[in-house]
Amino acid sequence: MSDLPRKAVTRTAKLAALPLGFAGRATWGLGKRIVGESAEIVGRELQQRTAEQLFKVLGELKGGAMKFGQALSVFESALPEEVAGPYRAALTKLQEAAPPMPTRTVHAVLEERLGLEWRELFLEFEEKPAAAASIGQVHRAVWHDGREVAVKVQYPGAGEALLSDLSQLSRFARLLGPLIPGMDIKPLITELRDRVSEELDYALEAQAQAAHAEEFADDPDVVVPAVVHQCEQVLVTEWIDGIPLSEIISDGTPEQRDRAGQLLARFLFSGPARTGLLHADPHPGNFRLLPGGPEGEDDWRLGVLDFGTVDRLSGGLPLPIGISLRLTLDGDADSVYRLLCGEGFIKESIELDPDAVLDYLLPIIEPARVDAFTFTRSWMRGQAGRVADPRSPAYQLGKRLNLPPAYLLIHRVTLSTIGVLCQLGATVRLRQELEDWLPGFVEDGTLEEDFAEEELDGEELDGEAVDGEAVDGRLVVKEFTTKTSAAESIRKSARESADEEDVPEAPAAEA
Repeated sequence: MSDLPRKAVTRTAKLAALPLGFAGRATWGLGKRIVGESAEIVGRELQQRTAEQLFKVLGELKGGAMKFGQALSVFESALPEEVAGPYRAALTKLQEAAPPMPTRTVHAVLEERLGLEWRELFLEFEEKPAAAASIGQVHRAVWHDGREVAVKVQYPGAGEALLSDLSQLSRFARLLGPLIPGMDIKPLITELRDRVSEELDYALEAQAQAAHAEEFADDPDVVVPAVVHQCEQVLVTEWIDGIPLSEIISDGTPEQRDRAGQLLARFLFSGPARTGLLHADPHPGNFRLLPGGPEGEDDWRLGVLDFGTVDRLSGGLPLPIGISLRLTLDGDADSVYRLLCGEGFIKESIELDPDAVLDYLLPIIEPARVDAFTFTRSWMRGQAGRVADPRSPAYQLGKRLNLPPAYLLIHRVTLSTIGVLCQLGATVRLRQELEDWLPGFVEDGTLEEDFAEEELDGEELDGEAVDGEAVDGRLVVKEFTTKTSAAESIRKSARESADEEDVPEAPAAEA
């Protein structure tokens, strides 16, 4: 029944061919240099040829290869235009679809998981998948109570394919690095691999989606389909119609682009505050624009799909993120430096110039400095080039900074979301969303002092804090967490609801 394992040899051969192809092109490039072509022209041609092969192979495979391709696709806006332009269509395809599995395999999974009479659970079931992605595909159907539903069926052997692909890709991560300037590929692959078990566990996905669906049930801006039924390898949720965000990126109107970008930013920052969960797979295939926003049918709402990867943040986004952003915008270099040291972004063995650190951070947070910011591919490429050029001070300083594990997924989700905003070319009031939802971004008079002004009264001893408390691996002094933000009551209520959430069970399929 398992199609993916039978293709393991083919999959490995295709992935293994990538570094061989890269090496061949490097030799070709050397030959071109010898006969007198400039390094810049040869480098551009090498990048084009490498991108063409990479996107082609990743698009043909499910499993970890496609998951990695989707993660890369949101950084398309960081690629030089001469590389990204010709392959933008291939990248967009990675965000939306993969070759479907055979109908007989779908039926076999449904029969095994829902029972021999599984069809009795549905009034209608479309055999042709509505979407096919990295570890499963979705069929449109009508549940026995008349609700339109999406039936997500996991590929047999998906777990083996994910692990095998990511292991293979990690072996030549260094060769993929030049495709995405400023991005270290290996940690991305490692992080994707660490999340495999969560991706495959539809029970965890159902719990995360149910928590979001309940919290956003009456939200005028965001729609999350409710969970109808879940069992191993099968997840049934309510169906939502809408325009895929990938289509908005390629053909949307300016109004649609701006609205999609605003709602995407709102969901990124409000989700953790309201549910204690961060949706951690923000590629365009997981979002839809639906008509019927607050201003009527001509307005738009954001539909959110696929909660297979989430970061569990019981208190919302970490308070130090908001405080550090605020202090950076205020130009308080010394306070920012002390905060980053306290949070582990600057290791004890390293000394840096606080003003240089501030200069490094300010361009990155430029969108938060103004009331409205237009995200563009050229801005993204400028940022990527600044931190990727070995000759630049930003590159040298960036190499000496550390990313603590507790912030790894938050960092990737934020960068990915910015990548999508740049693909949209959206004008977004980002500062407003930060003020509304990011703890610490707006100075709270009830906080006795900021992180940046205090020397941490406590010490970290075996993971515990004296006069403080350990939160997600970070040392947080208690007085900074005593005052709740405006969203804390929402977060507390959402967490209590999520704890009590029961995922619906299906009626027995057998007579």
